[in-house]
Amino acid sequence: SASSVSLSSPMVASSHWRQVTSLSSRRRRDRIMTGAMLAAVLIAVVPLAAILVDVVAKGVGQLSWSFFTQPAPFVATAAGGGYGAGIRGTIKMVALGTVVAVPVGVLAAVYLSEYWTSGLLATPVRFFADVMTGIPSIFVGIFVFTVIVLETHSFSTWAGGLALGILMLPLIVRTSEEALRLVPDHLREASLALGVRRWRTIVSVVLPTALPGIVTGALLAVARAARETAPLLLTAFGNQLLVPWTGWGGPESSLTLEIFTDSRSPFPAQQARAWTGALVLIFGVLVVSVAARTIATRRRSTRRR
Repeated sequence: SASSVSLSSPMVASSHWRQVTSLSSRRRRDRIMTGAMLAAVLIAVVPLAAILVDVVAKGVGQLSWSFFTQPAPFVATAAGGGYGAGIRGTIKMVALGTVVAVPVGVLAAVYLSEYWTSGLLATPVRFFADVMTGIPSIFVGIFVFTVIVLETHSFSTWAGGLALGILMLPLIVRTSEEALRLVPDHLREASLALGVRRWRTIVSVVLPTALPGIVTGALLAVARAARETAPLLLTAFGNQLLVPWTGWGGPESSLTLEIFTDSRSPFPAQQARAWTGALVLIFGVLVVSVAARTIATRRRSTRRR
């Protein structure tokens, strides 16, 4: 027994040494990867923070209530004025796009998740939704320009809203489908076991449960539509006049169009308005994105409870 102990002691020591070495190696790799992650975060955050600081420094000087309500002056070198026309046009076109995209997107998501989870149409619909999510927005503008603008012989607010709605649609479809799939099956089964029809179960049980996720997807789609410029160049075209809220048939400006136009101007007054418009746009998109993330976070915490 003494000889067996003497023979096993070096083996035990060697095994213990290997465990200590392996543990220290894992800790070293963990520190290296943590440092690499922090470096990557800094590389991404520092330029964004520098841009944000620059936009705030150059845009806050023109910020006032008149900037939100008055249109830009007709004289390019004149100071003052604002982006009232562009802000109003953005609200109108994004609202129209939301009205077009949300019902269609949610209905498509319900069909995919509740009625046709796998079939001849389900896979192509998901595929095209994924493809449309990454398609350049200028192609959507060209499509609406060909189908609507050329046929009506006029740029219009509702053509721009339709283009934004098409851009919003795939994001709403995919996020709504995922939200519906996260609804526990036992809720559906309990409702069906009580004799409730399937459509009633979807309306009264599934959709209310998935509502926070659907709202989150819709807000993210709104944030994406609000920052689009390319499709509006070919559909809404832009307008320096303050178009009434009820006017939908003629050219309309947007916040992004006015920023795009004034940022290329050689006159300091227009450049100053472009910086302020960029600040307003960033702040608006930030508010919508934070609202979407807040709803998603509350939804996850509610589900954990």
